[in-house]
This record gives sequence, C-alpha cells and structure tokens, in this order.
Amino acid sequence: MTERSRRPALLSRRAALMGLGVAGLLVRSAPALAQTAMPAAPAAQARTLTAGPARARLRPAPALDTEIWAFDGATPGPALRIKLGETLRLTVTNKTTAPLSLHWHGLRGEAAMDGVGGFSQAPIAPGASFEYRLTPPDSGTILYRPLVVGAAAEPAARGLSGMLIVEEAEPPPVDLDLPVLVTDWLLGDDNALQPFAPASPEGAAAGRLGSWVTVNGGSPPQRVAVLPGARIRLRLANACNARIMRLRFDGIKAVVIAVDGQPTESFEPVRAQLPFAPGTRYDLLIDMPSEAGATAIVTALVGSGVPLVRLVAEGAAKPPSTAPMALKSNPSLPAAVRLQDALRPQIVIEGGARVAPDFKLDLTGIDPARPWRINGGIGDGAGKPLFSVKRGTPIVLAIDNRTAFFQPLHVHGHCFRLLHPLDDGWEPYFLDTVQIPDGKRLHIAFIAANPGRWLISSTVLERFDRGLWTWFEVT
Repeated sequence: MTERSRRPALLSRRAALMGLGVAGLLVRSAPALAQTAMPAAPAAQARTLTAGPARARLRPAPALDTEIWAFDGATPGPALRIKLGETLRLTVTNKTTAPLSLHWHGLRGEAAMDGVGGFSQAPIAPGASFEYRLTPPDSGTILYRPLVVGAAAEPAARGLSGMLIVEEAEPPPVDLDLPVLVTDWLLGDDNALQPFAPASPEGAAAGRLGSWVTVNGGSPPQRVAVLPGARIRLRLANACNARIMRLRFDGIKAVVIAVDGQPTESFEPVRAQLPFAPGTRYDLLIDMPSEAGATAIVTALVGSGVPLVRLVAEGAAKPPSTAPMALKSNPSLPAAVRLQDALRPQIVIEGGARVAPDFKLDLTGIDPARPWRINGGIGDGAGKPLFSVKRGTPIVLAIDNRTAFFQPLHVHGHCFRLLHPLDDGWEPYFLDTVQIPDGKRLHIAFIAANPGRWLISSTVLERFDRGLWTWFEVT
C-alpha cells in the first residue's frame, strides 16, 4: 500500500478514532534507534531526587495536611527539564519504607534504565540510592512514577510521580510552558490516606480509585494568570493509579501537537474532548482570547465535572502569535511498517470482575491474588517472552480484551500505531499507551528497534501488581 493510496482512509477515520477514546500514533520511518543523529559527547546534567515521607495539603483550607510520600518534599516531584541531546544523571535516594524504582513512561532509552524494579533493575532498597543515566533520543513529555513488580501501586498512590520534559532543539514559541500532572487520592473525612488493601477484590478488579483529584499537587482548579492573547503550551499527564477519564476544553480552541510525547499532525479534539487514561500525555497549544477577563478551562469529566486548570486573561493584551501551531516531526521514527513481513503475536486478557445488571461488581469466584490472566497466566520475567526477535523486525500485536473493563496497556521502549480493523492502514499518530475497550480486539504495529527486554504492562497499577503484564525481547 502506498502512502498516497492510504491517505484518504487515514483522514476519514480521525474523527471516529478520537471520539472512541483511543488514539493511534503515526509510525514514520526507518532509521533504527541507535542511528539517530546525536552529539558524540552529549552534555550531562547531574540531579538528585529523594523519595521520603512528607505532608501536603491536598484539600482546601482549613483541611488538615495529609501524610504522603514525596520527591524532595513535594508532590508531584520536580519537573525535570533537559535539552534534546543532553544526558540526565539522576541519583534517586529511597527514604521510604518500600522498595522503589522509577519507570520513564514514554522514554525510548536503554533497557537497563527503563526503571522496572525486579525486571530491568534491582529495586532501590529503603536507605539505598541508584543513578539513572538517561539520554533520550526524542524530545517530548515523559511521566515518571514507581514501577516495581508486585509493589508499584502503593508508592504511586502515596504521591510519588513527576514529569521529565525533553525540550526540542527549536521549541515552538510560547508565552508559558505549563506542566499539568493530574492524580487522585483515596482520602477519608480526616484527610488521611485510606488503608492499602492489596488483597481487596474490589481493588484487584477496578484499581484504587481516589476520592479527590489534585492538579500539580494542589486543589483544583489551578488558577493561572496570563496576558490576553498569550499562547500557552499545556503538558498534560495522567498519574492516577487507575482512573480513566476524559478531558474537556471550554472557552478556548485547544490544538493537540503531541500525543504520548511524540509529535503529531495538529488537530482539535472532537467535541473538545480527549480520552485520558493512566500514563497518557498530551501536549496542546492554546491561544488566549484578547479580551481581559476571558477564561479558558480544562475540565476532567469525573462525576459532574472537575475543573482542573483555569487560565485567566489579565493585564495588557499582547499581539496574538502567528507561528504555526505544530511541532516538527520526529525523524527517528519509522515512516511505515511492512505489515506483510510482520511477526504476529497475540495477547488475550481475561479475568477480573463481572458487571451485574445493576452495574455493581460481581466478584463471585475472584481470586484477589490473581484476578487477571494474560495469555492464560501472569507476568513472569523468568519465563518465556511473548516473542523474541532480531532488531528491526516489524511486529503486529493483536490485543484481545475479554474482560468487562477498559484495559490500558503500555509498550515499554517503543512507539506504535493503531491499525484499522481490517489491517488496511493505520491511524496517523504514535502511541506508547493504548486503551482496549471491554470485549474488543485491537491491533498495534511497531518495529522492534530498541534492543533489550521490554514489558507490555497495564497502566492500572493494581492490575500490574497482580501480574497483568508480559514481556518481549529484541536482540
């Protein structure tokens, strides 16, 4: 199939795709990861990050502070910024009572630095430290959060997450570049975190759904004053353990320029809404109205709606930007995947609770320790991989969700695109995380370009802890 013959089908399916709440990201072409043009001796930036107990006011005053875990005393942790081509040397010290490691959600780096405790590295024991050496081959917005096999959910739900921002060599001109990290917390009336019950059937089925949402660690909405006519870049990331939501944009035209960290053809969300599963990231550009007092609101469609960010136009108006609302494409990603030459493995997800006619969970027969099955078993790093291939092999992976829940899955170390149902083309976006609706089967395609052992894992951390993951190998 030529690019010219495929193009009309891609354009005709974009609106339907975004309305369904799953997005596929363009896979563009062929230099392998190691062939990406990078400086011979990249600049290095040394940082430290300490995880430990802290207190934070998650609800508005006069609510009491909540005892949490935090990076450098704050939740979320600092937004780590480096330039494309730089190396980040980050020493993480663990002063919590649990083993830790940090996964860099969306980073196509070295397998040894992927940050999966018990798989790609030994977990960082309480009182110990570990140095991550990261040289991202792509610019973009990356989420970092704990990912230890069997023990990821609690450290994340206690507040450990943050963003890594790899700045483009020539970023689009904006008046404000604003990271927006959304998470939720399961709080009692006394503002204390509710007990963690890893053996709970409800938690095993649905994950830990919080009772309170925060934005950048504070009560929503976050109010941000900007000049009338200003152009804003929003970097949105979902760090919730389990909450799958949608975002709505009110009072503004929001233009998506990157999904899951990778540049995309610019587009406006259908019905001004975007799906937002754990691990998902979006970069958007927003032009504020020129009238003082105008507001732009990003709302999470949770319950009756939770305003997350309120941009308010204040001060003297500035001339509106005339720069294109777009990012340059990523030359290190493949332009096409030869589907006819692809290896075609399959993932079948089964188990979990059933949904009763009254919409309550039917937990009959559920084993809380092993409620999910992936290809008949659970994740096992010592067992056989889902597949083992040589570098450069095209992969078409079928994912069959035979459960009663949406299943968001993340492919580590790679980007992929979502295929059309008949394998007759693909959506023009890259992804590293995809939502498979309940009872549906989807196909994703990518080139196994990054050597090492890599997970395909649930981004609902309670499901990950109970074995909803598998792995593949690239040699």
